[in-house]
Amino acid sequence: MARNKFDIDETLQSEFNISHLKRLGKYIRPYWKELIITIFLMSVASVLGMLTPIFLMKFMDDYIPNKNIKAIVLVSVLQMGIYLLISAILALKITLTSRVGQSIIHKLRSDIFEHLQELPFSYYDDKPHGKIQVRVVNYVNSLSDLLSNGIVNTITDLFSLIYIIIFMFFVNYRLAFICLLGLPILMTMMFIIKKKQRVAWQISSNKASNLNAYIAESINGIRVTQSFTREEENIRIFNTLSGDYRFAWMRAVKLNFLMWPTIDNISTWTFVAVYVVGIYWLDRGLAGITIGVIIAITAYIGRFWAPVNTLASFYNSLLTAVSYLERIFETIDEPVLVKDCEGAVEMPLIQGEIVFKDVDFSYDDGVKILSSINFRAEVGDTVAIVGPTGAGKTTIINLISRFYNLDSGLITIDGVDINQVTIKSLRRQMGIMLQDSFIFSGTIIDNIRYGNMEATDEQVIEAAKTVRAHDFIVNLENGYETQVNERGARLSVGQRQLISFARALLADPKILILDEATSSIDTETEIMLQEGLSKLLANRTSFIIAHRLSTIKNSTFIMYVDGGIIKEKGSHEELLEMKGSYYELFMSQYKFLEK
Repeated sequence: MARNKFDIDETLQSEFNISHLKRLGKYIRPYWKELIITIFLMSVASVLGMLTPIFLMKFMDDYIPNKNIKAIVLVSVLQMGIYLLISAILALKITLTSRVGQSIIHKLRSDIFEHLQELPFSYYDDKPHGKIQVRVVNYVNSLSDLLSNGIVNTITDLFSLIYIIIFMFFVNYRLAFICLLGLPILMTMMFIIKKKQRVAWQISSNKASNLNAYIAESINGIRVTQSFTREEENIRIFNTLSGDYRFAWMRAVKLNFLMWPTIDNISTWTFVAVYVVGIYWLDRGLAGITIGVIIAITAYIGRFWAPVNTLASFYNSLLTAVSYLERIFETIDEPVLVKDCEGAVEMPLIQGEIVFKDVDFSYDDGVKILSSINFRAEVGDTVAIVGPTGAGKTTIINLISRFYNLDSGLITIDGVDINQVTIKSLRRQMGIMLQDSFIFSGTIIDNIRYGNMEATDEQVIEAAKTVRAHDFIVNLENGYETQVNERGARLSVGQRQLISFARALLADPKILILDEATSSIDTETEIMLQEGLSKLLANRTSFIIAHRLSTIKNSTFIMYVDGGIIKEKGSHEELLEMKGSYYELFMSQYKFLEK
């Protein structure tokens, strides 16, 4: 998927082909019984509906001229019964098709979401989250009517069309041929506008995706927007994107609406032609032409073009759906770059020895982030990683958890190549706290338990006490049952970090990874936190990224990373004696604190 932002249109990696519709058919196949029942019932209703023009013909040519009141009453009662039966069938059809359509939508959306759970960090690095969300929600929703009604209506209307043609030829084959003369004109029109429609809906979906991406970005950054008084500029950008979407949508809809007036005009022309020719033949006394025949044929003409109109609408809907299917299946087909290799085994119980051997890594743009990284962490070591912003510190710990694939080199844990074990069995034995202290909507206790869903309330509280989160939690209105908003908006940054810390520790990991775990915690809380962590770090291999060097002085060894390489490695005292980059970093912080 190409890297882009909210104001850049997406480009499809592959064009639409018939296989997309075949794949959609796989989602429909489990419900074939319900669809067949519905199609059968609708076919019965269609055949019953075909009897009305025959009854009209009988009224005009036989019952009324012969004053056959009994036949008129009986046929009228029969017609009323037919309409009631058709109404019951339609009600059942709506229930069945709605159930089937929503089941297919649910499965399709579930498959997309399930696949998104497996995609690596690199996928989310490359794409605005709003553009991902619009595929899961808006694009799938746009298929709802097509799947709920379009398919069944199309099949039943095809049958209806056949029945109507049969009945028209049964009534009078000459007038039936006149009605069919409009079909070649309609087919030509559909062929002309087909490609333009598809391209127009592709553009419309691009503009909708851009707008959704900007809305998501704006909501997430609303505090920054208001802090820097960017409201007017954001409104301008929004109006531009919204205007682009409106223009693209209107153009696509205009192309869609070309079909309806075309069909309406052709229908009107055939009506006129049948009346003119039929009356001319009636006046000339042509055999088989009566007032009843003309009325019956014109009634069938109205019914003939109704399913044609439905089929054309389905064709329009299909062209619209194609532009969404392309995006949906493109997402489902997005390769899972970080996945279990063939023959991957469960990671044995981790002891904690970690070795990096000649590790190189780069992101999609090919710019090398890490180069020839070599180090060994023994069981129970606490490894600190420091260095300037963008040096590659977070990348190192992300590679331990296999969030990305290596360009080259080897990472082993207890002598086992992490590429040869299942990802879940590897990460299950790790406690990871990333820079973004993400808090889910829900209770505080559930957020902490996210690290170990089997943990008891007592274990959750003990983890919170260890990281010094307990005190502020019990002072909230409902303690551990306090509801927090999405991303923990009601909590301070420091409080969110403490909850994330408790979540990581609750997993009781053999390897603990802390990325700027104390960056937003005040000095007093940090001192208390260090006391609790000293017990937890014992007999556990830990990696700590920190800018505040006071938190890592007791580490087993410290690595100073810059430019994607390890420039210095040693204990705090050893690095100070070297008087290199680490020494300069430490002294700059020390002098700053003295001021």
